[in-house]
Amino acid sequence: MAQFTDRHGMTHPLPSPDAEAQVRADDRRHVFHSWSAQALIDPVPVAAGEGSTFWDYAGNAYLDFSSQLVNLNLGHQHPDLVAAIQRQAGRLATIQPSVANDVRGELARLITEVAPDGFEKVFFTNGGAEAVEYAVRMARQSTGRRKVMSMYRSYHGSTSTAISLTGDPRRWANDPSDIGAVRFFGPYLYRSPFHSDTAEQEAERALAHLEQTILLEGPATIAAIIIETVVGTNGVIPPPPGYLQGVRELCDRHGILYIADEVMVGFGRLGEWFGIDAFDAEPDLITFAKGVNSGYVPLGGVVISDRVASHFDTVPFPGGLTYSGHPLACAAGVATFEVFRRDGILERVRDLGERVVGPTIRSWVDRHPSVGEVRGLGLFWAVELVRDRQTREPLVPFNASGPDAAPMGAFASAAKKAGVRPFTHFNRTHIAPPLVISEEELVRGLGAIDEALSVADEYADAADERTTA
Repeated sequence: MAQFTDRHGMTHPLPSPDAEAQVRADDRRHVFHSWSAQALIDPVPVAAGEGSTFWDYAGNAYLDFSSQLVNLNLGHQHPDLVAAIQRQAGRLATIQPSVANDVRGELARLITEVAPDGFEKVFFTNGGAEAVEYAVRMARQSTGRRKVMSMYRSYHGSTSTAISLTGDPRRWANDPSDIGAVRFFGPYLYRSPFHSDTAEQEAERALAHLEQTILLEGPATIAAIIIETVVGTNGVIPPPPGYLQGVRELCDRHGILYIADEVMVGFGRLGEWFGIDAFDAEPDLITFAKGVNSGYVPLGGVVISDRVASHFDTVPFPGGLTYSGHPLACAAGVATFEVFRRDGILERVRDLGERVVGPTIRSWVDRHPSVGEVRGLGLFWAVELVRDRQTREPLVPFNASGPDAAPMGAFASAAKKAGVRPFTHFNRTHIAPPLVISEEELVRGLGAIDEALSVADEYADAADERTTA
């Protein structure tokens, strides 16, 4: 019987191969998967997880370099989170949101204590997409305006308003869901839509573009601007210095609310409680999910500034959810705060990012012709792969599929063979392991990615040969 060894050296049995066959059969026959053509996928059955690693039924181990969907900040099967859920289930498994509940109130207080000054209220949702839906609803209700602006390079969720605000191609098949969505170009120096040469130019020109878009759309029609503090799936693109402050100024000038989408970067991913802390940004609403309890039980929410919350002091808020602030989810959230503080999670994320990840992947630019740029901070980085460094032609086309996506598929396969499950999107691989990853695991995983990049280099070399022929 296959088995796995946990971080403490203890061995545990895995289910039998017969169990894997049943999992595959049930999944193939009965599970309808998201974002997929159902007959064209073959999901890997996962048998167990612990820390930064998960195992298949044959006992093959994979370092989880994507934290699943960049949500498993405290890793698989963290004992403190599991115990908190078990204790809460033994006392009060669920209760409706219209009554007061101890862990719900405690988690809300803990969140507001690490939020910026002037944020005292939390509305809980079941996940990140709902958090965006409700933040937008709050903005529209409190301003009396309808339009909401978002970046082309963004992902805000798959529910109706969230997918309308999303910029990437997953929106296309869902248009139009919310006719109040307006998009603009955000800063992206490596592929600058403003032909900038420096980060300062990019910030200045991106803000000028945003201001023009606001004026042409009509400032009095715009309720909010929603921005991922660091663009996530669509590139891990940190904002250039001054950009978010400029967004704040534009919002203040025109009576627009600024929504910081922290679903992916909140709760430690950048080495801060909230990503906005790394950029001295001052939003009006903050959406969160994922890292607040590592997804052990679905949970998200909106942290609400006092000036927005006060609108609803005497005006009923038109929204609610049966499972808002679910006790099992909130218990795991409270435990998350305890683990972060006891184990110095924020400090170790900053240390590993600055001392290990950053220097390591920057060295890849010199050694791999397929690496066009690396960027990020904390434990959230992107490696942008190209066919030609001079032209910056992406390794695969935008939104590639089928044979066009083969180079990235070959790279990912090489990483998996080396025991690392990578996060790939378009022409990039992202580095976003659990925040509890050991330094040894981190170095080993980065080494596997380094080796796998030699596969991508083959395509870059071919492109170079065509150019010089």
